[in-house]
Amino acid sequence: MKVIVDQVKCVGGGQCVIAAEEVFEQRDEDGIVVLLDPTPPPELHDAVREAVMLCPAAAIWVEDRA
Repeated sequence: MKVIVDQVKCVGGGQCVIAAEEVFEQRDEDGIVVLLDPTPPPELHDAVREAVMLCPAAAIWVEDRA
């Protein structure tokens, strides 16, 4: 899995951090998403997919790798 974020689209909702704090963080100054791990381990994939679904701005997506 490869995680991609679009910081321009991000509205700072923080749902991604709640869903997968090992993968996402927010900038202190404006709350914009920061990607901590673009290729998270398999045990975090479900949490990342939840973060994708919860993102109010659709600023996060994943590419599944075979």
